[in-house]
Amino acid sequence: MLPAAAAGAASCLAQGTQADYDRAASLPQRTADTVVGDRIRARWAADSGSFWYRLPRPGREDEIWSVDAATGTKSRLDAPPVADTVVAQPIAPRPSRPGGDATTLTVENRRNEAVQLYWIDPDGTWKNYGGIRPKESHAQPTFAGHVWLVVGPTGATIASFEAGAAPTRAVVDAETSPAVDPPAPAPPPRPFEVTENGPNLRVTPAGSTESFALTTDGTDDDAYRGPFVWSPDGTRLACRRVRPAPERRIHIVESSPTDQLQPKLRTLDYAKPGDPIDQPRIVVFDVAARRALPVDTALFPTPWSLDDFHWTPDGREFRFLYNQRGHQVLRLLAVDAATGAVRPVVEETSRTFIDYTNKVWHHTVAATDELLWMSERDGWNHLWLHDARTGALKNQVTRGPWLVRRVERVDEENRQIWFAALGVRPDQSPYHVHLCRIHFDGTGFTVLTAGDGTHSWEFSPDGRTFLDRWSRVDQPTVTELRRSSDGSLIAEIERGDATALLATGWQPPERFVAKGRDGVTDIHGVILRPTHFQPGRKFPVIEKIYAGPQDHFVPQAFSLMTRDRQIGELGFIMVQIDGMGTNWRHKAFHDVCWKNLHDAGFPDRIAWLKAAAARYPELDLDRVGIYGGSAGGQSALRALIDHGDFYHVAVADCGCHDNRMDKIWWNEQWMGWPVDASYEAASNVVHAHRLRGRLLLTVGEVDSNVDPASTYQVVNALIRAGKDFEFLPVPGGEHGVGEEPYPARRRMDFFVRHLWGAEPRR
Repeated sequence: MLPAAAAGAASCLAQGTQADYDRAASLPQRTADTVVGDRIRARWAADSGSFWYRLPRPGREDEIWSVDAATGTKSRLDAPPVADTVVAQPIAPRPSRPGGDATTLTVENRRNEAVQLYWIDPDGTWKNYGGIRPKESHAQPTFAGHVWLVVGPTGATIASFEAGAAPTRAVVDAETSPAVDPPAPAPPPRPFEVTENGPNLRVTPAGSTESFALTTDGTDDDAYRGPFVWSPDGTRLACRRVRPAPERRIHIVESSPTDQLQPKLRTLDYAKPGDPIDQPRIVVFDVAARRALPVDTALFPTPWSLDDFHWTPDGREFRFLYNQRGHQVLRLLAVDAATGAVRPVVEETSRTFIDYTNKVWHHTVAATDELLWMSERDGWNHLWLHDARTGALKNQVTRGPWLVRRVERVDEENRQIWFAALGVRPDQSPYHVHLCRIHFDGTGFTVLTAGDGTHSWEFSPDGRTFLDRWSRVDQPTVTELRRSSDGSLIAEIERGDATALLATGWQPPERFVAKGRDGVTDIHGVILRPTHFQPGRKFPVIEKIYAGPQDHFVPQAFSLMTRDRQIGELGFIMVQIDGMGTNWRHKAFHDVCWKNLHDAGFPDRIAWLKAAAARYPELDLDRVGIYGGSAGGQSALRALIDHGDFYHVAVADCGCHDNRMDKIWWNEQWMGWPVDASYEAASNVVHAHRLRGRLLLTVGEVDSNVDPASTYQVVNALIRAGKDFEFLPVPGGEHGVGEEPYPARRRMDFFVRHLWGAEPRR
């Protein structure tokens, strides 16, 4: 029921009018192309001495600027100095840098022989991407910073190239040679080749056409499977043996297919929490002796996954990563190639969970057999250096009340790590991403970016300088040129100008910080006001929620946030908050989600909203709405179940309302395994009878991400409990259908009716 205060407000202020809806509908057009100078794409010269870029000017001809990379001096050009495709120069082979923008590397083979194209992944592994015939070209989709090798028919490296941010052309001819001429890694000798033959393996000796059976005991219920990983001398082979689990299938009826009158039945393979999963084991063969070594499984008894297979350079050990089901144990294990004995190189344990989808990374320094390892063992996500031969810890590499977000590159020669970090600038938001560098021994820690915002970067082809792009929700992108050696500023290249955007009435989001449930921890969020905001007038508040533990969700970079603002244009103040249980703060902050997804950070969200309303009385907490999709749909409904005294109206789209009904990998990561009472405690179906407030449920009929039966089971429970609600199933709708035009408009209407007490008029 609409609170009395809301009814009074609605009687004196017109809401839900045609003008409101027209203003909301026109927002994308009114605000499009109103920020200038925030999208700079550099085209670097081959020698890295300069770059040029286009500066779009709406309603005018683009400006073209050239920049001297040494001084940052800018010169206006009449036309582009070269074609948009940059010609790459050979570089010394090295691992690719992760995280670059999508681009294309076109390799022109002008030689009279075919060549092979290899990608060097961030761990330094070569991956073959096929051949390029003589006098032909191949356009390879890739990412800026990725390194590609061109290899001749003898296995010798002809050249290696780095893909740039702009489309890059690599020319290979008779004169091409590596920039540095290191010894080309010889392809490993392969006395044998292995092929799968059903559940068993057959091996063919080199130079022979006759194969022999390496195994005969494989069955369809216990089969030998790849990947097949040869020892460096090619005499030993490691692979998996797998007992497959029965597949769970879900069945979905598509009521209104476009190509026939009658409904269709869709069937999906869809494992759910607690289901049996495949049971892989490691098998190591002495191929010449035609025998399998006995590998003890005691250290990997219940695998969720076995991966990252690799041999040590001397072939004495085969190593792999074991992620135990339940995600509380992670081990890098080594198998003795002579005996089959297994030892732990590094072991990670947690009383809650190991965030294997975001915070598992390691890198082996082959020359010294050292291991760089990512861990939250001290409460923050940091890097550690181990002796891989003994497993002994040599030193902690990074430390402090901040997090490593991801590793960009490992420079083994200089024993340095380049990485992205969160929280390294204490005077900024802990969610701002910065570029850092450190030595393996933990010395020389340098933060290479500075601006008060979240950063991305692009290195020059020679790596000496980089373009640093940073922004905040209230600051359009600033592009700076910096030195890679120390991060010092060479020049500001462009600063986004939002003057035309602000002239439309668009109001910058306000960043707001308040204490959470414990009275100590900072909780971060944003406040969005409509273009017709009037000080002194009260507005209902609508929270957009997504509390999935895999990430944080309050925007940090500048964007128009148009879809959220369109709801606000109907007379609402919109907010978004990252409560406890979301990712990328300290471990204790994240652990709140453990077996507790129904919490969704609500005690922190409510404390934040009360603090915001105390500072800004225009936030009317007698009229609070909430909406979200997927895990956000689960949370939106849970707001009315657990906190119906604070939240009054909710729209829940395609929610995973019972974690036992949803996909296995996402839910077991946070709720654990085996399935226990915590799953029932988190179930909206089980607790539907406690619903208070106004609820609209939407779901796509053929949702292949979250089983749509999850929503229907909530509907059933609400009906059995005698609860009033609205339900909109969308024929043919997929996951996220709530953002399609019709359900999105119904969501807007629902908020107008139940927060403003007005009937929408369009």
